[in-house]
This record gives sequence, structure tokens and C-alpha cells, in this order.
Amino acid sequence: MATNAIGKIGTSQCVKRHQPCEDCGSSDALAEYDDGHKYCFSCTKYTPPNEGQNMGANVVEFTDRNSNDTVGTVSTYSSYPISTRNISKNTVDHFNVKMSVNEDGMPEAHYYPYTRKGKLVAYKKRTLPKEFSVVGNFINVELFGQQQATGGNKLIITEGELDCLAVSQAMHDHYNKYYSVVSIPSASQTKAILDNREFVRQYPEVILMFDQDEAGEKAVESAAKIIGIERVKVAKFNYKDPCDLYKKEGKQGVINAIFNASSYSPSGIVSGEAVWDIMMQSKNVQSFPYPECLAGLNDKLQGMRHGEITLFTSGTGSGKSTVIKEIILDILDKTDNKVGLLSLEESISDTSQKLIAMQLKQPIIGNLSIEDDELRKGFESVFANEQLLLLDHQGADSDGAILDKIEYMALMGCKYIILDHFTIAFSEGSNGLTGNEGTDSAMSNLLKIVKKHNIWLGVVSHLRKPIGGQSFEEGHMASIDDIKGSGSIKQISFDIISFARNLVAESEEERNTIRLRVLKARFTGKTGDCGTALYDPETTRLLKGGEFSYY
Repeated sequence: MATNAIGKIGTSQCVKRHQPCEDCGSSDALAEYDDGHKYCFSCTKYTPPNEGQNMGANVVEFTDRNSNDTVGTVSTYSSYPISTRNISKNTVDHFNVKMSVNEDGMPEAHYYPYTRKGKLVAYKKRTLPKEFSVVGNFINVELFGQQQATGGNKLIITEGELDCLAVSQAMHDHYNKYYSVVSIPSASQTKAILDNREFVRQYPEVILMFDQDEAGEKAVESAAKIIGIERVKVAKFNYKDPCDLYKKEGKQGVINAIFNASSYSPSGIVSGEAVWDIMMQSKNVQSFPYPECLAGLNDKLQGMRHGEITLFTSGTGSGKSTVIKEIILDILDKTDNKVGLLSLEESISDTSQKLIAMQLKQPIIGNLSIEDDELRKGFESVFANEQLLLLDHQGADSDGAILDKIEYMALMGCKYIILDHFTIAFSEGSNGLTGNEGTDSAMSNLLKIVKKHNIWLGVVSHLRKPIGGQSFEEGHMASIDDIKGSGSIKQISFDIISFARNLVAESEEERNTIRLRVLKARFTGKTGDCGTALYDPETTRLLKGGEFSYY
């Protein structure tokens, strides 16, 4: 039993020839089949086989495609030109699109192939005229056409497979070669770009050729944030979609739309009542309080707010990592928000063990009494719902990679992100710049990400080496001028929090006491000392301390 576009058949029932259609004037859209019936793929006229013809073994055995389609069987189907859209069989075959027809030889469905890591795993089925279903596993697939992309400096993205075919056909008509054109499944599925962001961002210029409607406009805004505004251009034209454009204006209309595409520019000029609305939104901004063990910070800062950068700084070993993890666990416990952590001084294993220990309120490293079942409960409490995202920073420690990962976390839905720490992430500068210029560039880029995605970003920074006097490791409290790096770090940060701990004090309680001080508070303007937190070695957690007992 062979398989072709018309299903399971006994002997071959295939297209014998393509010929001109007298009804619509097409030069090759009329297909004549083995059994004698004819179908025009341009005007859709169907001509039955000659009456009295002996069908014999050519009788077709049709199957229910809704229940019996598989990736394997669909891949054996035939393909035909889509003459109603002026798309040639060569273009259909270039994208490995398959088709089926019904028992009357009329088009039944298109099957658009989707791959994962280059392997065919699914087809998106379009039952004509416009009913969609899926064959195979459609999870985390690549963009339609991604495997056919030819590289170069320009990538065109459409919001439908037929649009992708139409744009590719137009470019082939003009240049006699296929260029990089891909498609998302629909305007509501721009997450497909996020899933394949690394592929998309290898192109210096990305042209979004979406439908000219409200859904298309929203998709452009979403896609531009994912791709990066600096490389996005938007094609505008006077038809609903690229298919209509190509059908009405031909290849030149599509080429003109591509070359006239303008740089994406989100609206940013406001006046009148819009100013009042923004002011009222700012007035009603919500703050998420710091955990109880750091309650003194709330008195000064009134918590953390989206759209802001908070800088944490202290001497080596003063408790920054523990403070950060207390904040993370508190957010996970009290909200449904996703949290991203880029801990560049710790491995994934170290970070996860410390968080699990804090969640279980007991040390786990070297603790032979703790059972695997208990460890698993701690793990599931922190990680099972995938609310916390960790960066595996191996191979991703360059300045550009770190910025990209932070933005990726924001796009994944993280409303709170912590970079631990800035000094390592941007030690070699940013955007090819070094020294203060590199730091300025890095801080500027971080602020852009924070504002674009409306997230809270906590940044850990190291201090300069003190000149004479008491060291930070002996409990010296840093000032704002002790922060390592250029002035942009303290200027761009909204809040700056300093810690101090005397690592060499005679008293164990003093050695475990972290003093807190706010050096900058843009939202409230309140600065100064704000209590202490006491580290409890038995639970690995911080407790709320009292006023300064030792200084």
C-alpha cells in the first residue's frame, strides 16, 4: 500500500500532468489524475472522471486523518503548488510542506513541518479553508522555516506559514534564490521567538512582516522586546497580510515592503491626561517588603519595587549571599512570581544546596543524619514548581552573554532577578569598552532591561580596598564612595544597601551579626543605619537582630 496526497491507495493514483485551465486561464494549475478526474488549484473547479470508466484497482481507500495522521505517514504525502496564492511547487518543496486531497481530488489539508534541534517532530495541519490541528509533538519546536534559513545579515519573520511561503516566493521570483524567512505559528505565539531567540539574534537585522491588524501590532511589540529593539525593523503595507500583498502587487510589492521597513520605535512621547495617568500609577506603585529578618530595611526603603535597581555591597564574607537567598526564599514563599538568580561565584550545586538547607532550616553539607527523602522535600519546596530560575554560567560569563541571560529571564516571566555579582560579570567592560566606560555601558544596559520589562533587579557589588584604618572584614561599614567601579553604579542604582560584619570578633554572636545601613533611597529619601540581622548556624537562617550591640 503506497501513500500519497490522496491517502491510502491500492495502485498508484497520482497526478499524471499539469495543464492549462480553460476556465481561469492558468497556465499549469489544472491537474489531471490517473483515474481521469481533474482539479484546478487556481480556480478550484473539479471535473469528475469520464462516466463508465472502469476504476478497477484504482478505487481509493480513504482514512480518517484526524485519528490516523502521524508524523511518519504525513512525511510521505505529496505536495502541489498553491496556485491560489501564486506559490510554486518548488517553494512548497523547499519548505517540505505536505498536502492531502479528499476522495474527489480536491485539496483537503496542508501540513507544515516543525522541527526540534533539526529533527522533524510535528506538523501543523491546516484543514482547508482555515481549521488547525497538530500532528506529533509541538512542544519547544523551532520556527517554521528555521531549517531552511540560509544565514546572512537579514531575517524576515511572518506570523503564518502561508505568509512565509509567499514572502519566500516573492524573493525567489526577484533574486532567483531563497533567503532566510521564517514564521511563528500565529500572532499570539511570539513565545516561539523566545524559545529560538539565540537563532533569531544571530541576524543583525530582523524584519517583522506581520498582519496589518491590532493582533499583528501587539505581536510586533512583543517580538521586538524579545529580539532586541536595536535590530528590529517593521514592514508596513496596505493589505491584511503578506499573502494578500504578494497576490495583489506581486514580487515587487513584497520587495518594496521589505526595503522600506522602518526601525521599530515604541511610542514614548506623552502629554496631557497621559501624564496624569502615569503620575497616578507611580503614586500607587506596589512594594514587596524585605523579609522579617531584614525588617529594618523596610523602615527606610518601604520594600522593593519593579522598575528599580537595588545595589547590595559589603566586604568579603559579610553575608551578602545569605541576605540574597533570604530575599529569594521570601519571594517564593509569599508570591507566585518567578525569580531569576545569576550567581557567578557559585555553581548550581552550591546554590541549590544552600537554598535547600535554608528551606529545611538545618545544614545539609556533611550532615550524615539527613535522609534523601527529607532532602527531596526541601528540593521540591524550592525548585519543583520551576518558580526559581538559576543561571548555569559556564560558557556564558562574557558581558554580552550576561546581559542577554538577564533579559531572557525577564522574558521568561521573572519579575525579580538578582545578579551576584556585578564586578565579575563586567570585569572586562561592556560592549567592547573597558574601565569606567565599560561600567557605565553595563549599568545603562541593565537599566534599559529593568525599565523595558518592569522588573526589580538586585545587583551585588564589591568594594574598593580601604586605604589604612579598619578593614571591611573587621566590621568597617562602607560608604557610598567605597563602591568599586565608576560613579554610574551609585548614580543609576535606586537604592544602595551596605552590610558589615566583624569576621574576627572574639564573640561568636558578634561574628554572626550583620549590620545594615541604607546609603541611598531614591523612593523614600531615607538613609542611615537600620538594625541588624543575626545568623543562626543551627538553622542556616537569618534572624531579626536588635539595635547595634557592638559598635
